[in-house]
Amino acid sequence: MTDTRKFVLLTGATGNMGREAVQQIVARPDRPHLRVLIRPEERAHPVVRDIIARDLAEIAWGDLIDRQSVAAAVKGCDVVLHVGGLVSPLADNLPPDLVTSVNVGGARNIVDAIVDQGQAGTTRLVYIGTVAQTGDRNPPIHWGRTGDPIKVSTFDHYAITKTMAEAVIAESGIRQWVSLRQSGMAHFRMWQINDPIMFHNPFNGVFEWSTAADSGRLMAGFCADQLPDALWGNFFNIGGGEANRVTNHDFMRRQMPNYEKVLRPHWFATHNFHGQWYSDSDRLEELVPFRGQPLSEFIEDYKRQLPAPVRLVPKVAPWLVKRQLEKMAKGPGGTLNWFATNDEEHIRAYFGSRGEWEAIPRDWEGFEFSAPSRQPRLLDHGYDETKPRDTWSGADLQLAAHYRGGKCHAGDGCAPFEPVGWECCNGHSFTMSPNLMLKGGHWCPTCMLDPAWYAPAASRSPFFAQVWQQ
Repeated sequence: MTDTRKFVLLTGATGNMGREAVQQIVARPDRPHLRVLIRPEERAHPVVRDIIARDLAEIAWGDLIDRQSVAAAVKGCDVVLHVGGLVSPLADNLPPDLVTSVNVGGARNIVDAIVDQGQAGTTRLVYIGTVAQTGDRNPPIHWGRTGDPIKVSTFDHYAITKTMAEAVIAESGIRQWVSLRQSGMAHFRMWQINDPIMFHNPFNGVFEWSTAADSGRLMAGFCADQLPDALWGNFFNIGGGEANRVTNHDFMRRQMPNYEKVLRPHWFATHNFHGQWYSDSDRLEELVPFRGQPLSEFIEDYKRQLPAPVRLVPKVAPWLVKRQLEKMAKGPGGTLNWFATNDEEHIRAYFGSRGEWEAIPRDWEGFEFSAPSRQPRLLDHGYDETKPRDTWSGADLQLAAHYRGGKCHAGDGCAPFEPVGWECCNGHSFTMSPNLMLKGGHWCPTCMLDPAWYAPAASRSPFFAQVWQQ
């Protein structure tokens, strides 16, 4: 009998999102034929052992940076779920060239495999981007949507590579592609993250969380027989909706009610991180329903999943936890370390100045907690967003380019997915499809990927000035 099931390739199966995707895909009533790309070095990984023991998927041994193994894994697939890559905080401690080769080179290898094997018109390509692409969006500009300016945080090479990879996907010529930008993803192994990145995240910032289970459910949803045409060629934010929109201090309080005993406000950066509430995340839920675990429910499950020592030590010996966390903040990559070593670049990026850091209260009694507006505030994208992209004209592109302080060299006839010539406000010339620019928020690859250009851009681009805070 001929097997008519969908053939699905999943990358990143051993990650927090990927392992949930495996479980959700194999639980589908139609049980697609699942193939996972696994590096040989991960043969002993618990997820891999589980896949083998329960025969959950076919394993394609290979690596994202190896064109041949990627091509073999992609061959014949109806759906490619590209979840894999190097992510923070691991990516922050690896050579930048390696992170680029995996995140950007891996995306290019997948695109090339789909195109070279004649699957560009038939294979669905689902790419996972990141909220880090839009960078620091602290209140009062904490509401965001796709099409807002790409603005990576200083020192965030990971976000740069994810932005570059997204452009590879969007300009691939593949008919059915979609880029899904993952927000903060809550998972049961968060307690294992022992990294000073926790102090880079402003206490008064915001996140619209999703859970790993919901993200896995979303990946399984993309394996359905029929999906809305509105998905393809577009960008979406993965978020849990109203119930999952919290401030960072509220999220900390829910996880650790006695955080005041183990943390101090001046350990936390005040900006140069990412996070926002989405005005458009409900749209993805409408197209591919995936929400099933609100943040409040996750946190209760998370607390029950914690090992007993992790649960009890903060209660019975908060002084011990405080000592460990302060040591982390004073160690390499920690916020207190930057002041001890006079690291002016990091101080300026994450606090503004030493004086601004010194003004932060040393205890919580004097700390002012944020209460951001819950009324969505949309940024102006500089063109008539009510017009379908198939009706965009050269005049529309000229208007959008002018709002970005630049120029468009397209004529009257323009197609949304065909690259045209542009010039940015800083004088750089480049080509890019109108769709990537208007729907994805991308712009000049030179300025967009180098925060050193942001201040000059903000002075000449009303579009970018909306997200520029100093």
